[in-house]
Amino acid sequence: MSNSKSVATSLQITGMTCAACSNRVEKGLTKLDGVTEANVNLALEKATVQFDPSKTNLESIQEKIEQLGYGVSLEKVDIAITGMTCAACATRIEKGLNKLSGVTKATVNLALESGTVEFNPAELNPREIVERIEKLGYGGTIKNDDNHSVEDVRNQEIEKQKGKFVFSLILSLPLVWAMVSHFEFTSFIYLPEMLMNPWVQMALATPVQFIIGKQFYVGSYKALRNKSANMDVLVALGTSAAYFYSVYLSVESIGTNTHLVELYFETSAILITFIILGKLFEVISKGRSSEAIKKLMGLQAKSATVERNGIEQEIALEDVVVGDIVLVKPGEKVPVDGEIIEGRSAIDESMITGESVPVDKEIGDSVIGATVNRNGFLKVEATKVGRDTALAQIIKVVEDAQGSKAPIQRMTDKVSGVFVPIVVVFAIFSFFVWYLFVTPGDFGGALEKLIAVLVIACPCALGLATPTSIMAGSGRSAEFGILFKGGEHLEMTHRISTVILDKTGTVTNGEPILTDIIVTDVVNEDELLQLVGSAEKQSEHPLAQAIVSGVKNRNIPILDVTVFEAIPGYGIRAKVNGKEVLVGTRKLMIQEQISILDAETSMVQLEREGKTAMLVAVDQNFAGMIAVADTIKATSKQAVERLKTMGLEVVMITGDNERTAKAIAREVGIENVIAEVLPEGKAAEVKKLQESGKKVAMVGDGINDAPALATADIGIAIGTGADVAIEAADVTLIRGDLNGIADAIYMSKRTIQNIKQNLFWAFGYNTMGIPIAALGFLAPWLAGAAMAFSSVSVVLNALRLQKVNLNKERTE
Repeated sequence: MSNSKSVATSLQITGMTCAACSNRVEKGLTKLDGVTEANVNLALEKATVQFDPSKTNLESIQEKIEQLGYGVSLEKVDIAITGMTCAACATRIEKGLNKLSGVTKATVNLALESGTVEFNPAELNPREIVERIEKLGYGGTIKNDDNHSVEDVRNQEIEKQKGKFVFSLILSLPLVWAMVSHFEFTSFIYLPEMLMNPWVQMALATPVQFIIGKQFYVGSYKALRNKSANMDVLVALGTSAAYFYSVYLSVESIGTNTHLVELYFETSAILITFIILGKLFEVISKGRSSEAIKKLMGLQAKSATVERNGIEQEIALEDVVVGDIVLVKPGEKVPVDGEIIEGRSAIDESMITGESVPVDKEIGDSVIGATVNRNGFLKVEATKVGRDTALAQIIKVVEDAQGSKAPIQRMTDKVSGVFVPIVVVFAIFSFFVWYLFVTPGDFGGALEKLIAVLVIACPCALGLATPTSIMAGSGRSAEFGILFKGGEHLEMTHRISTVILDKTGTVTNGEPILTDIIVTDVVNEDELLQLVGSAEKQSEHPLAQAIVSGVKNRNIPILDVTVFEAIPGYGIRAKVNGKEVLVGTRKLMIQEQISILDAETSMVQLEREGKTAMLVAVDQNFAGMIAVADTIKATSKQAVERLKTMGLEVVMITGDNERTAKAIAREVGIENVIAEVLPEGKAAEVKKLQESGKKVAMVGDGINDAPALATADIGIAIGTGADVAIEAADVTLIRGDLNGIADAIYMSKRTIQNIKQNLFWAFGYNTMGIPIAALGFLAPWLAGAAMAFSSVSVVLNALRLQKVNLNKERTE
């Protein structure tokens, strides 16, 4: 007999093959604490379970089935959510969805305005999930595969807020003009008599209050219905107090010729206008991380040339199957992951590995889809297609990282839940004290005290405290080439304790250059460079191009070559100015029987420094060696020192070999090195540090860094790198200078300090003003003026951030 408290659920089971399987699942579920009854139908592959939700849940039942060795068929849906204004909204939706029968896990991301729900399709469908979100008072749209709906929703919201702001501003400006009549010292300013008419003011203020301000009333209703209070409640209370008090005075003045100066229509209208402006900036600053997925998908080849039954044909990428023979010409992208069965080439794998030097490939070597074939014709047998390719896996890691919940908490949201009921209770208490005891029966006087309390507590300064500081801080940061994608990222950056730096293109320049020249007495340095540069000019290999560039930069003329031969895997042979020149590996010299014993020590040393060394022989005599390497950025060492001075742990991560990585790290002063890490592994390393309690910033420039950038607490992209890395990151350093990391953290700290000052002023001001108003020492119109002054103070304090000089910080 089932417990009256129990609920029933059905699950689709996978992996059962006989009655013994179904019995095992049934017995296993029955033993689970909280499960009162379990029936498993082998034919339908379905389990019906009754359980006590106070003791277990759907997720635990799923885990039990998986522990028994079977699977549960669940579905996942991504939903674009609109109407969220703070972290409390995201938490409310998340809790509401997790309570929905059939949902195993739901996460809501405020920054991305999206939710990911894992659910049991036997109990629930995506439309019902959207309906629950709508019932909670928000909007929901199931994302399309191309994510166009999310982008459309965001753009529509921006246009909607722009329209509201312009409309509100046009109606509010005349009211601001009329507000000057409250002050005697402004009597010299011309004011049209019409604007002093209470009905004209009401006509201007009413659309702002109830058309533009409707969202605050709706938001307040939703919040209160869910037994919570947010900024919408504060805005609705404050503006309504000022507006309805003004209506009351306007009605009271009918039939009199009294010149009303204590109307507060402008207070409510301007407050709403400012709040709408803040919301507009907030919508615009929302992270656009979904663009990263589009950039990644854009890297894929659109089609592939395959050889089927001896016939060469071009087909769509999605039509390629495992086992197809794919033809890749020089300069083309490799369509899918595969193995070379014919040809040799150098493959540019920088989009996957982050390393700028192309990799030589020959028969038997594997190639990765979306990498670029620099030279040489290849025949590749497809081994992984579609969702199984390396690029598709990176896309999935980015999607998963983006779908995870970010810890966003705003101070104002924490305090507002307590602040609102206290203000309301205190205002009502003040009203009754005056109405019953101080001035018995004087309803108007008592109401005036209540309004004064609500107006002085009106959250104008509170509403401006955070957005003005964020706008000023992010604006000033942008002047120094630091772009924060949203206020939440500007807030989070100051909490960073560990900075992970990608090596190639981040710590280093990302392009190989000529670094070392060692000569023997066979030729001098200039002659060696001239002969090698002339010979390598015939080669299309990136290392050869680095050598040629290095020779040209030294103003050494390049000579004509009469004979040129590329020796795959060994090097080149050429005839320059009548001399035979050999450039290549140890194997080439040994094959040509040229002694290089004296060069071994120097060559090993260069390799230990992470450089690629090439031996040179002239007319069968060993003439010296040259080395090519990726060089460290001039500012990297200084930047690392600054980060350490700030008390941050600095880690370098790379897909390169450990010897090269440690050599680079030593040069810039980094002790912690994580080498030979695959793209997916970088995100895993970030998670390891996060699990140890650290707040991690990941800094990178390559597409391979995108998953780690999205996983980190703060992803910082070098602006000189790939677009996709920039899109996946929270912060972009346009100038490619690592000093920007320290600058970003410094600006975040200064901005958060500024926000705290603003909030202290806003709350402190209200804390002092409320009792003064309650005691009758503050008329409502004075309370309105004082409230406006508090807003000006907050804005002026925020503008101090515009004076921060980051260049000065770098030199101190």
